[in-house]
Amino acid sequence: MASAIIIPIVLVTVLGLVGYLVYRFVVFDIICKNTVNRTLRQYNIQKTPYQIIKEFHKVKGEDLSSEQIKSLEKEYRQTDPDQFLSMFDTVRERQRD
Repeated sequence: MASAIIIPIVLVTVLGLVGYLVYRFVVFDIICKNTVNRTLRQYNIQKTPYQIIKEFHKVKGEDLSSEQIKSLEKEYRQTDPDQFLSMFDTVRERQRD
């Protein structure tokens, strides 16, 4: 009799946890990536976020590996997507000078 109650509770808990993890690590990142790409297209910026980060740090004199750039891209994309626009503006202003 107890198994009739415990098994459904365990199944719902496991499915809920799996659903949350899929959302948090897959769906949320896809939504953030689409938002950033849409914003860059809106301002008619033809560069990818990866290229913007790479050029920004190159202008600052820092040499980052590909993995570091990807990590920064994901972090900026999920926490501060407007950071790409400010980095692009900084690179553009420095190239004018």
